[in-house]
Amino acid sequence: MLDASASMRNDGGLARAKGLLLALMDEAYRRRDHVALLCFAGSVVELRLPPRRASAWNDDWIAPIGAGGGTPLALGVQRADELLKRHADQRRWLWLLTDGRSAESPARPGSADVACVVGFETARVPLHRAQSLAAAWDARYLDAAAFDPRQA
Repeated sequence: MLDASASMRNDGGLARAKGLLLALMDEAYRRRDHVALLCFAGSVVELRLPPRRASAWNDDWIAPIGAGGGTPLALGVQRADELLKRHADQRRWLWLLTDGRSAESPARPGSADVACVVGFETARVPLHRAQSLAAAWDARYLDAAAFDPRQA
């Protein structure tokens, strides 16, 4: 799940998230994993990449993703849960790339076997909402600034 809200534009958060997303997808390709991508912003959750076996990636498919609007985190989590439920025969990972700038604190999707929250917060006075969400979800929290996808 990629947070594409307006706050992710600040300080290059969305650009860094896209770079990390490409690295995660590249790692998934090496492992021959199945992947999907949900982007959420404004009042919309968009399935940018339907579930499929990971393939070789480049910037062309991710470049058009823009940022704007609010952060419909609860709606995004709901859609992710629905998507993960359809694939109960596999180990289901949920990756959330976000700056945590949302007033919503949805419950962890029940169909996620493993959850990881990657935080992109760069505010001078950090709110640590992504970390708090990870703690509430009993998920791994990773700071984007120090994250290496090869060790995920």
